[in-house]
Amino acid sequence: MPSGNASEARSEAKPSEVHWIDSHCHVTADVFDADRAEVLARASAAGVERMIAIGAGYGVAHNAAAVALAGADPRVHAAVGCHPHDAATLDDAGRASLRAWLAAPHVVAVGECGLDYWYEHSPRAVQREVFAWHVALARELDRPVVIHVRDRGPGAYEECLDVWDAEGRGDVEGVLHCYTHDLAFARRALERRLWISFSGILTFKRDRGLRETAAALPLERLLVETDAPLLAPEGRRGARNEPARVAEVGAVLAAAQGRPVEEVAAATARNARTLFRLPG
Repeated sequence: MPSGNASEARSEAKPSEVHWIDSHCHVTADVFDADRAEVLARASAAGVERMIAIGAGYGVAHNAAAVALAGADPRVHAAVGCHPHDAATLDDAGRASLRAWLAAPHVVAVGECGLDYWYEHSPRAVQREVFAWHVALARELDRPVVIHVRDRGPGAYEECLDVWDAEGRGDVEGVLHCYTHDLAFARRALERRLWISFSGILTFKRDRGLRETAAALPLERLLVETDAPLLAPEGRRGARNEPARVAEVGAVLAAAQGRPVEEVAAATARNARTLFRLPG
């Protein structure tokens, strides 16, 4: 299928006519404290019907904010976990808190968790142990997992699958968020009940072949996300990202796959509802 460029895709998107799910955003981050209500309103106006608020990434305690927002706003559901950057800080009390938060209403997933060998803010062995604990917990509680994996080479990706196979045992579903690796690995992930989510990186002029990867993957296993406040799409890079921008990611995915934007919006929203077991 043909791959399109970001500017062409953005011109085709009509937010008022389509409905999206932002499958990964950090809307409880401090940078949204001054105008969070307006950010959520802009998302709704752009056709974003639901958002998965990721509590991890700002210290384990910050998960509480995502849980609270999900309990207060019907547009928001939460995922709770320990980001690999913070793996070295996860103690018994933190693990107990994560278990408790997973029992709260509207908390739909474990994560984000995983392996980050790009920055290595926590030792690799600790990251692997903490990731394994998350996957085992998800298997025990029958929850999907939101996975962060990043490396300069294939190491973290291969170890991610090793942990996934050993602890998930084929019984757990999950999503590789903000996917940037190659097509061959994505296909191996799909065989293991993993889904693939694309972020604003898909829209970058220098996408390093990511749009070609997106074009070759089955739409019925793809999600879209913003990772807000990070990774604003091409043309907005350097600015604070918002869930409303997920439509721009979806438009580029539609162009890459040679499909109507409306079809991609409906499919990725359906996929998110299936993975996270959201109401229709």
